[in-house]
Amino acid sequence: MALLQTSLIWAVYGVVVAILLAVASVFIYVYQTPRDRSPSVTLACIISITSLLATVLLLPVDVALVSSTTSSKLGQRKDWATQDVVDRITYSLTIIYYFLYSLDALLCLLVIPFTYFWYEEYDEVATEEGNQTLGQRIWGALKYTLSFVAVVLILFLVGFFVPVPRGKNDMDLDYFKRLLTENHGERALTFALGLLMTIGLCLYVVYTSVGLALLPISLMKTAPSISSATLRASTTQQLDINQERQRQLEGRCAGDPELLSSKDRRELDTLVREERTLIRRQRLAEESQGGGRSWLIRAWYKLGAVFRPFKLLGGILLLFIAFLTWVSMLLTAIDKAKNSICKHRCGYILAHVNIFNPVNWALVKSARFFPIDYGIFTALVLLFFCSSVVGIAVVGIRFLWIRIFQIRHGHTSPQALLLATAMLMLIILALNYSISMVVAPQYATFGPQTFCDRAPGAFTRKPDCSNSKELIKPCSELAKNPAAQQVCTPSVVSTFLNRVTLNYPFFGVMFFWAQFFFLGKSKCFLVPFPPEFYLRIDLTPTPQAYI
Repeated sequence: MALLQTSLIWAVYGVVVAILLAVASVFIYVYQTPRDRSPSVTLACIISITSLLATVLLLPVDVALVSSTTSSKLGQRKDWATQDVVDRITYSLTIIYYFLYSLDALLCLLVIPFTYFWYEEYDEVATEEGNQTLGQRIWGALKYTLSFVAVVLILFLVGFFVPVPRGKNDMDLDYFKRLLTENHGERALTFALGLLMTIGLCLYVVYTSVGLALLPISLMKTAPSISSATLRASTTQQLDINQERQRQLEGRCAGDPELLSSKDRRELDTLVREERTLIRRQRLAEESQGGGRSWLIRAWYKLGAVFRPFKLLGGILLLFIAFLTWVSMLLTAIDKAKNSICKHRCGYILAHVNIFNPVNWALVKSARFFPIDYGIFTALVLLFFCSSVVGIAVVGIRFLWIRIFQIRHGHTSPQALLLATAMLMLIILALNYSISMVVAPQYATFGPQTFCDRAPGAFTRKPDCSNSKELIKPCSELAKNPAAQQVCTPSVVSTFLNRVTLNYPFFGVMFFWAQFFFLGKSKCFLVPFPPEFYLRIDLTPTPQAYI
């Protein structure tokens, strides 16, 4: 029975990884420009995104495997779940996590930079003339990648030698004492992971918060059917008004915008941007009415018109889920601020959930019926992933206020795609902390595990709660009952993430306050914008993106 249950859990994970591979492939294929596709860039991006998503979505497997050793109804370990069996389960999960985290760091810090410079080193003219060899191109890419190799080495050396706190007087619990790292290699990986998560949380605050607010609203505020003649006529009228106003402003300055006042220059820039949007809408309306270049475009928009009501309902559902997730994150953040056992000294570790969290409750209850919780968790991760993509598409890849690249369907250059992939990898790494420790902390740590809070009986070593259901309590790090320590097994990922914040509390402090910045920024973007703002987001891929 145990072998069958374990096989089912890993089979579900295999199916999910296959779905993730398809999601990553569709994302890369839709966004990259058809005229400038590079196999090396495409492969690197697909593997990188799949690897990070597979790392995050290993958590339900982790929870399911450690929870399978206990009976939540009796609060006891199952007969086959000896300590050796439990240790083998956690050890195998630890090996897989270390492998995935190391692969993620390798892909983000080495493979993607090398692929970027490999693409940049390609010289079409030199290749045609025979002046550029494969070895020269590899050396040119490797030469620039060496700086990233140096960063990786410094990162691990700092983590190898940096001291960790010792002798915390306010931590009398064995669970937290075991989190203090003694192994130098494990300490280096812990430090590197904490630093990458910190960088990812900065991007998470900037991009994912915007996307989480705009994704459902933009689906609800879609433009009317572009196949209608009314839309085409109104678009033409708006375009005429726009161009007439531009001519008036240009007439004032005789063609030199520098002669205009700052207010008029801003208005002229706004009119130019709106003109591009209106021209695009007019072109799409003409193509959908039969004046397009292919039957595919006309069929695409007819199909879109049929499913537009479902898109509106999907936007309303996404808005509800996003708001529920936002509330859950706020409740956990408040819980950490009020009830953390040692506040900033241990990175605001929350040993027990004190405030009701709806998302956490739903996952804990559904975890008893695997893989229902896996479906909910996967949908939650994909919501944050899509929100990150939308945020990057809206904000663009920027250095301070300067936009370097823009991410658009079917118009994203290979360089922009690689940078966006690296950003998404760091964001997903930050999501690993946010979802596990903020959105659903109880689920991510113990899942549905319970223990019997009474002393063992006279004729058995196990406590018996079969006739006293009220004594069956959920597992937590604060449970000092010896029965709880024998029954409750924390998930491997929660142990690893708590180890990061406990060994390096400054990471935990930054992780904690970043959640408030995220919540505040996403709330600001829930303010209604003009319809033109949502039209510029360009969430729905056009048929040209697939050609």
